[in-house]
Amino acid sequence: MDSNLIQQFSRREFLQQFGTAMAGVSLSGIFSGNKVFASPASALTNYTNPLKPRNPHFPTKAKACIYLYMYGGPSQMDLFDYKPELAKNHGKTIEIEMRRRSIRKEKILGPVRKFKRRGQSGLWCSEAFPYLSQHMDKMAVIKSLYMDSFAHGSANIQMNSGRVLQGHPALGAWIAHGLGSTNKNLPSFVVMLDPRGGPIPGAANWTSGYMPAAYQGTVLRSSGSPILDLASKTVRTHKMQGERIDAINALNGMHLNNRKGYSELVARIASYDLAYQLQSTAPEALDISNESEKTQEMYGLFDKKSNHSIAISPSHFGRQCLVARRLVERGVRFVQLYSGGGHQQQNWDAHNGVDENLKIHCPEIDRPISGLLADLEQRGLLDETLIIWGGEFGRQPVFQGNNGGRDHNPKGFTYWMAGGGVNAGTDYGETDELGHEAVVNRHHIRDLHATILHLMGLDHEKLSYHYGGLDQRLTGVVPAAPIYPLIS
Repeated sequence: MDSNLIQQFSRREFLQQFGTAMAGVSLSGIFSGNKVFASPASALTNYTNPLKPRNPHFPTKAKACIYLYMYGGPSQMDLFDYKPELAKNHGKTIEIEMRRRSIRKEKILGPVRKFKRRGQSGLWCSEAFPYLSQHMDKMAVIKSLYMDSFAHGSANIQMNSGRVLQGHPALGAWIAHGLGSTNKNLPSFVVMLDPRGGPIPGAANWTSGYMPAAYQGTVLRSSGSPILDLASKTVRTHKMQGERIDAINALNGMHLNNRKGYSELVARIASYDLAYQLQSTAPEALDISNESEKTQEMYGLFDKKSNHSIAISPSHFGRQCLVARRLVERGVRFVQLYSGGGHQQQNWDAHNGVDENLKIHCPEIDRPISGLLADLEQRGLLDETLIIWGGEFGRQPVFQGNNGGRDHNPKGFTYWMAGGGVNAGTDYGETDELGHEAVVNRHHIRDLHATILHLMGLDHEKLSYHYGGLDQRLTGVVPAAPIYPLIS
C-alpha cells in the first residue's frame, strides 16, 4: 500500500473534495467535520453536500417523522370511521361504484367491530384497538381523504410520492431534501418492512427519484443483519479497513478528475467511506438490549402471536417501533414502518374476509403503536416527533365475495396523526352515511402531503427540485393546501 497515496487522499480530505450522494443504500450524511465539500479546488466544485442541515421555512415543533404505513388499505369503517347507518342497513342491496366506472348492485356489510367514544375528546375507535384507543386524545383524525387509484401499485406510489407513476421522490426523500440531516453517522431516511414481504412495487416507494441518491430510504432488514454487508468478513481491524478504503477512494478520485460531473461515481466513492463509518455507529443505534424490561414490555416485545397461521407476533412491529424511537432520538429525520406484506390476508387487503383480516393484523400493531406514543410522550419527544398512520386507500362498505370481504376504496378513507404540532383530539371530515365516499371537508392526498410538510416546517410550494425543465414538487402543479384544522 502506498502511504504517500493514502496521505494525499485521506478520507477526510477526499470527502472535502468529492463527497456527495451515495448509490444503492442511502447511508449518506455520515461525514466527518463541518468543512466537507468546501474545497474550491475540487473537480466537483459545483457539488455540495445534499444532506447539509438546513433551516425550515418557518418555525415548527416537529424535528422528525415516523410514518406507520398499513400496506393493503385498512378498513376505515371497522376502525375509526363509525357509521351507524352502515350497521342499520346491513344486508340491504344498493348500487355502488366498486372500481372505476363499475357500478354494481351489492349488499351492505355492516361494521364487524363495535365502536365506542374514547377519552375526553370523544373520538370514535373500535374495539379492534384496545391499547391504541387509550391514546385518542393525542390524535387528529381525518376521515375525508381521497386519491386517484384503485390499484395497490399506483396507489402506494401516489401515497408515498404524490404521483401515480414511478420515478418521483418519496415523501421521506423530500423531507431530507428540505431539511438535510442532523446526524452525520446515520441515514436521514430509514425504511423497515414486514417480514412477510414489501409493498407493491417495492423500492419505488422509498426512492429518491431524480434527486441525489443521498435522499433515498435505507432499508433495515427484518431478520439477520439489519444492513447487508455491514460487518467486515475479514480479520482486518477497523483501522486497516479504513486505510484500504482510503487507497481505493484515492484511485477512484484520480479517475474522477477526468470525468467531471459523473455523479454516479461520486456517489459510489462516498458510499465506501459512509459504510465504513456506519460499521461503528449503526450497531449501537439498533441495539435494544439495553432498553429496560418495562420499556420492552410497553412495546409488546414479550407478547405471543395469535393462533392464526398468517399472523406474526406483536414483538416484530414492536421492535421496529422501538428502533424508530431510538433513531429519531439520534437525529434521523424520517422513519417509515410497513405493517403487512405479501398477498391479500398477509397484509391489510381484506378481499377474503375483513373480520379475519382485522384478527390477524390489529393485534400485531395495537400494543406496539400504543407503546410508541406513550414512550415518546414520557421522554418529552412526542411534541417534536410527527406520527402518521394510514395506508394507500380504504375499503368498500359492501360485501365482496362470500367470506365477508371488502374491496379497495380510494374515494373516502381515514388517516390519523399525533405529536409534532398536531391539533390533538380533532375529528375532521366525513364520509357519506355508509363510509363510501368523502363528502364533508374532502381532501385529496396532496393536501395531506402539504400538511405533513407544513408540520415539518416546509412550505409545499417552496420545496422544489429542478428537473426536466420544471421545478418539481411533492404536491405537483394542481393546487394544494395544508389542512389547517389538523395543525395546532
